[in-house]
Amino acid sequence: MSSGLIGKKVGMTSVFDDEGNNVACTVVEAGPNVVTQVKSEEPDGYDAVQLGFDNMKEKNATKAMLGHFAKAGCPPKRALSEFRDFGEDVELGDVVRVEDLFQEEERIDVVGTSKGKGFQGVVKRHGFSGVGMKTHGQSDRERHPGSIGASADPSRVFKGMKMAGQTGGERTKIQNLRVVRILEDQNAILVEGSVPGPKNGYVELYKKASTE
Repeated sequence: MSSGLIGKKVGMTSVFDDEGNNVACTVVEAGPNVVTQVKSEEPDGYDAVQLGFDNMKEKNATKAMLGHFAKAGCPPKRALSEFRDFGEDVELGDVVRVEDLFQEEERIDVVGTSKGKGFQGVVKRHGFSGVGMKTHGQSDRERHPGSIGASADPSRVFKGMKMAGQTGGERTKIQNLRVVRILEDQNAILVEGSVPGPKNGYVELYKKASTE
């Protein structure tokens, strides 16, 4: 992992680029983030920077968390995430803004928790087309998975078999999204395409590692 920011998904919009094309974008409120902890190899075993985002009421935080944020001189935060390769010039209590890390037209990775869809069948969960002509051992429900394997041998269901089950609600990464615009006065970033999660859901924006 590389450096990045914590953000909140605001919603979707569209903007026109320099060539007059209408580009669908997701608006992410990215910051300002506060450095709430700086981890190093000696006491912690690895180098990382912990960032906090989105203030919360002190009455909703534990005493341990209040003491943790007091060291950084900031109010309690709802979202915390650690980022590696953030550089050595970052200190406890520093404020990191979206324009400090990202630039327009660069590519980033966005990580979030996808929308939960509950228990779903194979058609919605895995994109099955259904048994259609009522073959594969199924005659009364066209959205049924049908036959799932042999009987006497091997007399079991193989691991990883695509079947019905819990859908969504998983940590999801969308890679190589283009930064269309950065709105410094609103602490917002517009990325082309969609990002995982619902509106007001927290996401992590990761800067792509340099290939130089």
